[in-house]
Amino acid sequence: MLITAAEERRKGMTALYIDGEYAVSVDTLTLASQGFKTGSEISDEELYELLEASKVNRAKEKALCLIEYRSRTRKEISDKLIPLYGENASELAIERLEELGLIDDEKYAREYAEQLILRKKFSVERAAFELFKKGIDRNTAEEILSELEPDPTEQIRDLLETKFARRLSNEKDRARTVNSLKAMGYRWSDIKEAMSEYIYDE
Repeated sequence: MLITAAEERRKGMTALYIDGEYAVSVDTLTLASQGFKTGSEISDEELYELLEASKVNRAKEKALCLIEYRSRTRKEISDKLIPLYGENASELAIERLEELGLIDDEKYAREYAEQLILRKKFSVERAAFELFKKGIDRNTAEEILSELEPDPTEQIRDLLETKFARRLSNEKDRARTVNSLKAMGYRWSDIKEAMSEYIYDE
């Protein structure tokens, strides 16, 4: 088969015409790196390999755009890439970025866990749930959270003195505060202990 034309298109893509007819569009940089150009002979196998290499490169570029905006887990990136480039190309792209240290689930989990527990004051259980949603495996999540695990009653007291300080004056406000604390993952027994002076003293 003969590449009879290679026309650059938008978004870094090049349209390949083979034997006078449009065949496929591939990543322009990949095409150049593979050495193919107008007038080159290309076999079916070479065309397939070119398409796969193009997908991998496009997947890497997409992943880089995603992590440039904010850090992401392997799962988050994979969920974005697979519908666009397929499982194989997406996995190869992610592996390459992991080798470069640009995708690091453990680092992400550590930073996110600190944000959830130390800044947002979530319970360990709620923080674990949020980490699992991001695709962090259970062992990694539990190890990191065990290093950060604060006393839940102290966490709740801190919230009562700051975030919920104005929601303790009457029964209705206290009930709303209890519901908010439950949503943050705290157990009723810990909430009751921390709020005892507000719940039972009038």
